[in-house]
Amino acid sequence: MDVQFEQIWEQYRAGLLAFIHKRVDDPMASEDILQDVFLRIYSNLSSLQDVNRLPSWIYQITRNAVVDYYRARRPSLSLPEWVTQTEVEFEESVEKELACCLLPMIEALPDKYRTAIVLSEIEGVPQNQIAQSQKITLSAAKSRVQRGRRLLRKMFEDCCVFNFDVRGQLMAYEPRCDECQEGN
Repeated sequence: MDVQFEQIWEQYRAGLLAFIHKRVDDPMASEDILQDVFLRIYSNLSSLQDVNRLPSWIYQITRNAVVDYYRARRPSLSLPEWVTQTEVEFEESVEKELACCLLPMIEALPDKYRTAIVLSEIEGVPQNQIAQSQKITLSAAKSRVQRGRRLLRKMFEDCCVFNFDVRGQLMAYEPRCDECQEGN
C-alpha cells in the first residue's frame, strides 16, 4: 500500500478531531476517541485493499469509535436482588437433586471410564497425571475422560428430560422412569 500511517495522521488528524468534537462535548474524551481511532487505523491499515476508499474507511472507523464511546457510558440497569437470588437458588436446588444421581451413575460406568472420571472430575487430577498413573498416553487419558462424560450424559438423558433456558442453564428436569424418582 502506498499510504503511510504518518501521512494519514498529518492529513486527517485535525478533521477527525473536529468531527469527533461535534459529536462529543468533552474535549478530553474527544482526544481519547481520536487516539483510539488512530490505533484502530494503525492496526487495520494492512486490511484496506482499495486506497481510494481510505477517507470513507477512516470516517467509518471514527463513527464506530464515537458509538462505542456512548455505549460504554450508557448506564446499565441492575436487576433487583430478588430476581437474581431466586434464579440462583432454583438452579442450585435442581443441581443438588441431580447430584444425588451422579455417584451411582459414575459407579455404573465401565472401570476405565469410571477411574478417569473420578480422578479428573471429582479429585481434580490433571489428565497428564492420569495418563502417567494409568500407564497410558495423554491422548488415551483425554479420550477416556471424554467418553466417560458422554456415557454419563447419555445416562442422564435416558433417565430424565431436561429443560434449559435460552442461555443453556438448566431450569428443570422430569424423570423418565420410577427408578429415577425413587433416587431423589
